[in-house]
Amino acid sequence: MDSLKDTVATLVQNHLQGVINCYRHIHQNPELSFNEVNTSNYLKEILLKEGINIIPIEGRYSFIAVIEGNESGKTIGLRAELDALPVNEETTLDLRSQNHGIMHACGHDIHMASLIGVGLILNELKAYIKGTVLLIFESGEEQLPGGAKAIMESSEFKRLNPDCIIGMHVLPELNTGEIGVCSGRYMASGDEVYLTVKGKGGHAALPHTLVDPIVISSNILLNLQTIVSRNAPALIPTVLSFGRVEAMGATNVIPNEVKIAGTFRTMDESWRTKAHSLIVANAKGIAQSMGGDCTVEIRNGYPSVYNNPELTNKARTLAVELIGESKVIGLEPRMTTDDFAYFSQVVPSVFLRLGVGFDNAEKTQLHSPNFVANEKSLFTATSLLCWLVLKLAD
Repeated sequence: MDSLKDTVATLVQNHLQGVINCYRHIHQNPELSFNEVNTSNYLKEILLKEGINIIPIEGRYSFIAVIEGNESGKTIGLRAELDALPVNEETTLDLRSQNHGIMHACGHDIHMASLIGVGLILNELKAYIKGTVLLIFESGEEQLPGGAKAIMESSEFKRLNPDCIIGMHVLPELNTGEIGVCSGRYMASGDEVYLTVKGKGGHAALPHTLVDPIVISSNILLNLQTIVSRNAPALIPTVLSFGRVEAMGATNVIPNEVKIAGTFRTMDESWRTKAHSLIVANAKGIAQSMGGDCTVEIRNGYPSVYNNPELTNKARTLAVELIGESKVIGLEPRMTTDDFAYFSQVVPSVFLRLGVGFDNAEKTQLHSPNFVANEKSLFTATSLLCWLVLKLAD
């Protein structure tokens, strides 16, 4: 085991500057969801130069790179995302984004560069690989409907039929060198909820002649919170939040309608479906009981991320072997979303978190214009993904 570990460490070190250069190039040249043509081509060129087979996914810019081992065995998928966010970078880095208003503020540049490094290294270690490795580069994770579902529904993915899939995502709350792990339910589904409450507007001094949609909306917002507090199963994390209310009246004008937008998140698909029905029924019922009307639109977002317990425990054990127990951090479930969930609902999967924080420094938030990832995390990410593939294939 030690000899293989040493081999991986040596190869990662040999490729590290190239991986860093890849990261810097991608960070400087971000592209938005479903428009990552240059990013996709840049990555393909690196892999093709090393003789690695590329399989395009029909539509947009997703693709799968395939590395065949010298022995038959499992097919293991590793996933990275291509897209950046519509955020204007405010860091002072020399490598800051050259595309105004677009930034890799979620760390997808780290993911891509790491996976490139993994591909180059595993391509040199085919003799150690039992089975097939799929490097899955996904277009459009940040924007509904996401790219993962299209990949899964493609004939190419179905033919390759991976036995398991590993995802890794940066987490600035963890220090560089650390890996975060959570077994079972890990991340929430995320749905968008849109309400339009209609009444009869007019002069605010004559409320008795009106049907006030603001008062109706207030009742709806308060009542909908009981869906969580009095209907959600006690052991299933659930959040219903509304962040936008548009009344467009004035101090002395009651509008005809109010528009409300929010998010519903949970970790159980059966409860998710039931909750949607309760939201619709309650909002409509309250509006009608007060003489108004309410239309409800719920846009299904990503499902919840589920980390297969057996695979997660194996990954945790292997991570401890590689980087030490003190560096493998147990995580709590969180209510953020990722469309890696589509893979995890069908294929045994594990979604790991990569520490990119700086020691003794204030942690910057993901999706922030000031987000900075520690480049040293590229060594940890590349090493661990290589190690997991080589050991899980046994």
